[in-house]
Amino acid sequence: MQMRVDWSPLDAELAIWRAERLDLPIWWRDDDATGQTPALARLQGLAEKLAMPVHLAVIPKHADASLAAVCASGILIPVVHGWAHENHAPAGAKKAEFGNARKGLEEEAAAGLARLEAIFDEQLCRIFVPPWNRIDAGLTTRLADLGYLGVSTFTPRRDRWAAPGLVQINTHIDPIDWRGGGGLVPAERQIINIVNILRDRRHGNTDRAEPLGLLTHHLVHDAAIWAFSEACLGRLLEGGARPVDLRSCGAALP
Repeated sequence: MQMRVDWSPLDAELAIWRAERLDLPIWWRDDDATGQTPALARLQGLAEKLAMPVHLAVIPKHADASLAAVCASGILIPVVHGWAHENHAPAGAKKAEFGNARKGLEEEAAAGLARLEAIFDEQLCRIFVPPWNRIDAGLTTRLADLGYLGVSTFTPRRDRWAAPGLVQINTHIDPIDWRGGGGLVPAERQIINIVNILRDRRHGNTDRAEPLGLLTHHLVHDAAIWAFSEACLGRLLEGGARPVDLRSCGAALP
């Protein structure tokens, strides 16, 4: 699907980054994986086409062990997506599995890591991705003790360290119009948002060292979302962005 979109505002901003010799690390996170599907195969194919690894947020309770073979090539990098992706938020609150203090938070976070380590072994990147991007502050302080190296939610991080021994690496671009019931957020609006994010980084208003993150959800993509995701990543890479494989960083996460 060809997208007729005006990318010139992003191209102009990326040109400034190149002229000023600024490093732009980028990473890709895709949520809600449980097993092999045609959509996952499409995600893998796009990642291979772009030579851009995808950090695949796998739901531990429902994870199919066959995913280990799918991730063996290294282009799909599994991370821990909560435990069961179940909403435990109080009535009237925004959805969250780990967003509120409750009995069993630590146990489920530990179980998620153990389950995916059993499936993926050294393929696993020990980053905790709470469903709906919400996490209780008390649990955050315990994740490093449970064996996690990082935590990932949404919006620019305020600090590299979410807690002692735990690096925060968030996502910043989400092409899906969740509030509008799904489908693609208008591309022009997204481009302006990306440009604003990059300008904030360039001006020192946010952390330039945090990899710029694209967040996707392969299971609910339509043709327009697939096309925008490909075009957006392609434009960033062509403009000088540097793809990041967080697993290869080990404990030295950016």
